[in-house]
Amino acid sequence: MSRKLRQQYKRPKEENSDNQQNIPLSPELKQNLQKIKDDMGNSEDLIIREIEEEHLGLQMAFVYIDGLVDTTSVSEFTIQTVLDETIMLTGSEERPGIDELIKDFKQRAFSVGEISKCSDWEKIYAQLLSGDTILFLNGCEEVIIAGTRGGEKRSVTEPTSQTVIRGPREGFTESIRTNTSLLRRKIKSPKLWLEEMQIGEVTKTEVGIMYIQGIVSEETVEEVRKRLSNIHIDGILESGYIEELIEDTNFTVFPTVYHSERPDVIAANLLEGRVAIMVDGTPFALVVPSTFNMFFQAAEDYYNRFDVGSLIRVLRFISFFIGLLLPSLYVAIITFHQEMIPTSWLIKLAVQREGVPFPAFVEAVIMEMVFEILREAGVRMPRTVGNTISIVGGLVLGQAAVEAGIVSPAVVIVVSLTAIASFVSPAYNIGITARILRFLFLFASSFMGIFGMACLLLIMLLHLCSLKSVNVPYMAPYGPSILSDMKDTFIRVPMNLMKTRPKLLSKNNPVRFRKDNDVLHRETMTENTADVSSSKGQPSDSTVEHNTRNSGPSEQPKE
Repeated sequence: MSRKLRQQYKRPKEENSDNQQNIPLSPELKQNLQKIKDDMGNSEDLIIREIEEEHLGLQMAFVYIDGLVDTTSVSEFTIQTVLDETIMLTGSEERPGIDELIKDFKQRAFSVGEISKCSDWEKIYAQLLSGDTILFLNGCEEVIIAGTRGGEKRSVTEPTSQTVIRGPREGFTESIRTNTSLLRRKIKSPKLWLEEMQIGEVTKTEVGIMYIQGIVSEETVEEVRKRLSNIHIDGILESGYIEELIEDTNFTVFPTVYHSERPDVIAANLLEGRVAIMVDGTPFALVVPSTFNMFFQAAEDYYNRFDVGSLIRVLRFISFFIGLLLPSLYVAIITFHQEMIPTSWLIKLAVQREGVPFPAFVEAVIMEMVFEILREAGVRMPRTVGNTISIVGGLVLGQAAVEAGIVSPAVVIVVSLTAIASFVSPAYNIGITARILRFLFLFASSFMGIFGMACLLLIMLLHLCSLKSVNVPYMAPYGPSILSDMKDTFIRVPMNLMKTRPKLLSKNNPVRFRKDNDVLHRETMTENTADVSSSKGQPSDSTVEHNTRNSGPSEQPKE
């Protein structure tokens, strides 16, 4: 992100604190409850349940937000257990003090998992609005916070923005805790660390940083942590806010932060040494550092054979350049380089364009604009009619434009092929980049033909080489050239040959595939086979143990 933009969202720390929240917690229960009501405008979803025990002279109140808490945890595991503990203390001869009550409630009464004490109003409000229950005691300047977060949330379903052909059919949800649990199911390692912070002075959005300690570079983690801590903005409603505020530069049409709603994709990037940024309230997780090659990779490339994955990946690169250059190449040839077209084809094109009043450049721009309008209308319209509008509208308008003599049939074919090629990319944002640059190449080809296209391609390449993502070159491993990392670029080599992680991402632990394990595995299998043969067909205990350890649930030995 540029320095000016960072300074725009950077505010002095003195302005971040609210004077009202700096007021210390009062020992008077009524005063504390009145402050909460005043600060929250006596909102209808603010639930305050006051309880008084006459024998102990104890007054307490449970405060929570309706809809943000798990009702079962609040009623059965929090309020009911405190009442039971209070009844038990009523029969004791000595009256316990406030400190003893807090200690007893914290150790024995609460059945929920997360219990903490607090005396800071800012933290109390943050926990209350996150779904926790606050216990106030009269005569105490501290509160007990019980973790009762819950409420309505969307269940784990198949991702909608990234179609799954082969692989797990589960996607992230709007709950950050659900998303982190999905990643921990993929990576069952204690080295998968999670750091959380709140960003947004008004929204207080939970933002988490996930990485694998020992694989990720410490410089990368520190840089991500620094950029997130420098964000001082009123609200974060989606991960796109974070994406724009942590970019190395905003003045580029190429995406420098990768995002996905598939847990397997994020887990694979974590294993390569990248950092995932999870934002509460959105199913899209961010991945940094990101490189240009990542936007042409799909999870299915690694679930299929390497030859199939490589062929499809090469097809994606070809489709990207078709969607980027085909209309401009048509305009350049028709306008400046007719000698490149065979004579018979040139005559047919001339006949088609005989009644068209516009030059090739204007034809292409008109059709491209019409298609972009149709595509945007298909996205914004209801799902049931969106596809119909884009398909039928394109056919009807294209045929009508040809019959009216506004455009030639060749332009309709070129624009249609360009539109189809732009949908091949697995990342939506790199497709938008091709759509923007397509118009620039059209202008360049209309003025200088193929020479203008070549000059613009060179400028684009220089721009790509100047980009960085969290201080990592955007065009790695092409520039700088790293031969060992090119095994997973335009094509994918077999899995047993990709032994190392990207060098610029994981400097401390570059090896991810150890050939020594294969040698040890083959020796173990040989010994087990020899044991089976020597026992006249009866498997030995070591053989059964080895097969049980290396088989799936459906391959467990049956009695």
